[in-house]
Amino acid sequence: MYLCYIDEAGNGQTLDPAKPDAPPVLIVGGFTVQDSHIKQLTWDFLNVKKRYRPQLRNASRLSEVIYTEIKGSDVRKDIRVGNRDRRRAAILLVDSVLGLLERHGARLLARVWVKQEGRAFDETGVYSTSVGSLNETFQAQLLDGHARGVMILDSRTKSKNAPNVHCVTTRKYRAGGDILKGVVESPVFGHSDTHTLLQLSDLIVSSLLFPIACHAYLSDVTWNVHCDDAYRPLRERFGGRLMKLQFRYRDPVGKWRGGIVVSDRRTEQPSSLMFGPGKPVASEIVIPVQQVDGEGLRSVL
Repeated sequence: MYLCYIDEAGNGQTLDPAKPDAPPVLIVGGFTVQDSHIKQLTWDFLNVKKRYRPQLRNASRLSEVIYTEIKGSDVRKDIRVGNRDRRRAAILLVDSVLGLLERHGARLLARVWVKQEGRAFDETGVYSTSVGSLNETFQAQLLDGHARGVMILDSRTKSKNAPNVHCVTTRKYRAGGDILKGVVESPVFGHSDTHTLLQLSDLIVSSLLFPIACHAYLSDVTWNVHCDDAYRPLRERFGGRLMKLQFRYRDPVGKWRGGIVVSDRRTEQPSSLMFGPGKPVASEIVIPVQQVDGEGLRSVL
């Protein structure tokens, strides 16, 4: 059994010089992890929280440690405008978070949408498309591991939640057959103060993928506060580790899919820029796999 925790960073605001703090990207993503790792991963994450929020070390109740979040937006703000100590602590936190995923065999999956200046952005449609795509990747991983799984989305509002589930429900119950057989139920919703690992997903998406995408695809947008060269160390130091943590697979016609997928609406640059300047795409560095017959896909880890 696998669990998949999904959060988002960014929103549907138009990228416009009149709104210098508008998010220039929208990211929907997170990680998958085997259920046997859930308890230890949670405890390890709570210890990371205590390490980087010293006030939690003397908390009288476990619930206080669980409820208190380290928001990814605060971490990237420390990297962008914090003093040297705060920047160093933020970088070390990101390093620790990646270490947790590596030790527990987690895999990353995300859709990154780079906005165009002055163009309206359909947040509802993009989010729904992203959830559908991530479920396809999750299904491929489940098929490869002969496993079943459930996706947990960070809850927003009912009006925003519903469209993101319908796209999966219709694929599972359409007349032509269930194409997401490993996914046992349509995505469910949780709150980060009750589903601790959604907090971990927030840190991955908001404090790492979001600033790296801004630096990789929008470094020329100097008027936007999120497009800051202070994020360069994240891309240079952690890009290679992100690439290795992806779940990638070939579809039935041999095309590479999954992992961290970027839709760059400005300049149509490749997803590989997320992993550092000049990095090869993941399909160039993984071991090729044999095509399987009509039943399924094989993963590349």
